[in-house]
Formats: sequence, structure tokens, C-alpha cells
Amino acid sequence: MSDSSDQSVESGGLTPEQRLEPPNTRLINAGIMTINDMETLRACVAYENANQQRVRILRRLEGWASVLRSRDH
Repeated sequence: MSDSSDQSVESGGLTPEQRLEPPNTRLINAGIMTINDMETLRACVAYENANQQRVRILRRLEGWASVLRSRDH
């Protein structure tokens, strides 16, 4: 059983850390926008909550969750 903060590779071949810890915000935004499923998004939210807890990043993830949900309908 894996823990939500583990560094396993998620969809797209990137770990939550790789998506959310690049040196600039453009790369962070790109990492978020390449999330294609809710499982990966949840892993990124869990990673952010366990590590940086940056409100701005969590809001971007929340907004992207809305986009993913709208695609499913």
C-alpha cells in the first residue's frame, strides 16, 4: 500500500514533487496543466499539503480540478 506522500511516478511520468518544485512558476503551471486525472491531482494536493502548503499552488490545483471535472461531463 502506498502513502499519498510517496514519490511514485504519476500519470505523465512526473512525481508530485517534480510537478510542484521547479525553479519557476511557469514550470509549476505547466506541471499542473499536464495533470490528466483526479488521482494524480489528489497526489499533488497531498504532496503540497505535506510539504510547502502554498495557498497559491493549492488554489491552482483546485481550479484545475474544476477543469478536469468539467471534462468528465
